[in-house]
Amino acid sequence: MTQMSPSPVIEDTLKTIYHLQQEAGPPVGTSAIADRLDKAQATVTSTLDRLEDQELITREPYQGCELTDKGRTVAVEVLRHHRLLETYLADHLDYPWEQVHEEADRLEHHISEEFERRLAETLENPRRDPHGDPIPGEDLEPPNQDPMTPLSACEVGDRVVITRVSDRNEDDLAYLADVGITPGTAVHIVDVAPFGMITLDVDGTEQAIPEEVATSIRVTSLNDVDDSVSVDHRGDA
Repeated sequence: MTQMSPSPVIEDTLKTIYHLQQEAGPPVGTSAIADRLDKAQATVTSTLDRLEDQELITREPYQGCELTDKGRTVAVEVLRHHRLLETYLADHLDYPWEQVHEEADRLEHHISEEFERRLAETLENPRRDPHGDPIPGEDLEPPNQDPMTPLSACEVGDRVVITRVSDRNEDDLAYLADVGITPGTAVHIVDVAPFGMITLDVDGTEQAIPEEVATSIRVTSLNDVDDSVSVDHRGDA
């Protein structure tokens, strides 16, 4: 039976709630959703009313909202579209990784299930997108949240692998690509300065990363990397 697809506004709001739940757990406050979407709280409140009417979220007065199973499935499907599109744009159309997020945001609402299937098949069912984020499977089960550490929490002497990088800041992504800090890169922590700079050995070259950028990078020990992350050991000299 064919069902009417949710609007882009509904999908974006559900995806945002999903991300915020993953980051801090439910319930998710209206102000947090408004900040992430860069929308007025009144606008978001109106959208949340619609989501509640459609049984996509539950709400508690003065507490916030939480996705229902139905709402979570919609959010995960949009996330799957988004991350498959990012991967296709990067791997087949040579988009720089700092540009794929915004482009995928525009396209994710407008592809069919058949297009999604063919896209995944063409990409050989990748497990991670260009930023290292896990791609949900066709069963739309939420992907596992791997235990990862912010790069900013590492200590001098640590040898780690870059596993995920936040896709929210294009300038940061462009800079990190230029210095070779991408998912799969093995790095050695050389210095942690008290004024907020972290120095890494990347492929035999020292690179200084501001702490605020390092906070957006997730790493894991070389011994804990799963087989979905291709590790480049050049920086582990």
